[in-house]
Order: sequence, then structure tokens, then C-alpha cells
Amino acid sequence: GNPCLIFPLIPCKRSHLEYKICKHAPLFLLETSPGVTEVTFVEKEPAERHTIISWEQKNSCMLPEDLKNFYLMTDGFQMTWSVKTDDTPMPLGSMVINSVSKLCRLGGSSMYTLPNAPTLADLEDDTDEEGNGDKPEKPHFDSRSLIFELDPCNGNGKVCLVYKHTKPVVSPDTEIWFLDRALYWHFLTKTFTAYYRLLITHLGLPQWQYAFTSYGVSPQAKVGLPGEPQKGP
Repeated sequence: GNPCLIFPLIPCKRSHLEYKICKHAPLFLLETSPGVTEVTFVEKEPAERHTIISWEQKNSCMLPEDLKNFYLMTDGFQMTWSVKTDDTPMPLGSMVINSVSKLCRLGGSSMYTLPNAPTLADLEDDTDEEGNGDKPEKPHFDSRSLIFELDPCNGNGKVCLVYKHTKPVVSPDTEIWFLDRALYWHFLTKTFTAYYRLLITHLGLPQWQYAFTSYGVSPQAKVGLPGEPQKGP
């Protein structure tokens, strides 16, 4: 069966105990699932409080409380797993949350090491910004937003922590968005806690974030999967 369909949504709150439950639940589920092999969980030390304070001072913004509490328990998250095909392990799942040191800003710097090369802000398309009805306003690569990479998604896009209101000062309100390879934005969740639940529910299946886009997961990504990732709400 599809492990995504039987894995319960765990009510991750702000307590370290519940985060620990969330951290180890997918490990137990994967290790007991038929056909799954080579489950690797990288245990990480808690982030030092001064490291978080230094990050906040450097970037002139405060981490959301739930993400800060997560880092105080574990400085990032990494779990991978494979499936057996003809008795040969094939890497499949990958769950990643960058450490504080890798929570790097996207935007202003040039994408290429060439003189006068375009930045992400130069490539931004504002044509679909207005008149989106109840859709949330998308992030911007210029000074209107602060964007930080939570997960590089194995090169299939980026999951980002987004501060959408930076003037006159950076608002502590954040959201989690997915930036696809074509540089289009897709809203995922209002909070890091909600995103963490999605991450472990989908067990790091390839390109699962594309289930939250209008075009969905690619047919290539579905080949060999133990079932399709859940469609987002």
C-alpha cells in the first residue's frame, strides 16, 4: 500500500516532545514498510541559541517561534530512504530542512558569475500579481520580501521561508512557499509547523511539492513510486 495514505497527520505543536515524536515517526514507519530499505536518518545536535540570535541580527528579522523551537531541538533535518527493485536498492525519498547556517537568503545576488548578469528580481514576472481573488500575494525577489531557502529539493525547486512585509520594518509573519524551476511561486502553508507535517506525511517522495501546483507531479516522478503523493488541500 501507499505509506502516504496510512501515515497519520501528527499534531506537531511547539513543544520539543512533540517535535521529537514527529521526527521519529517517519523513521519507524519507513523501517517497517515492505520494500523500503536503507533508511538513513542524520542525527543533528541542537542549534546554539547564540547561532540563532546571530542569524536574526545578520538578516534583520526574527525567526518564527515554531521554527526557532525546531532549531533549538535539532539544527536541521535529513532523512533518506530507498526501495528494492529486483533486489537492488534505488534511492527514492529525501526529507531535508536546512540547518541555520544554510538558511540562506535568495534574491539580490546575481544568478551568474558574469558582468551585469540578471538577478532573480530582474527575472521576476509581475503580470499575474493583481486580481487573484482569494489567492495569497506571491513573494517578491526584491526588497519587498525576504526569502530564505529551507529545502533545495534535490534541484527540483526550493521550499522557502518568506517574510512578505518588510517596510517600514520586517513583519514577524512568515509563510512557506515553493519556488519551482521556472521561478513560479506556489503557496504551501502559513506556518513552519504545518509544512513540517506535510513533509513527513509525504515522506520525501520525489517532487511531492508539485502536488501543490496547478500542473502537479510529473509523470517521470511517479514512475516507480509506491503511490502518488497526497494532493494538497
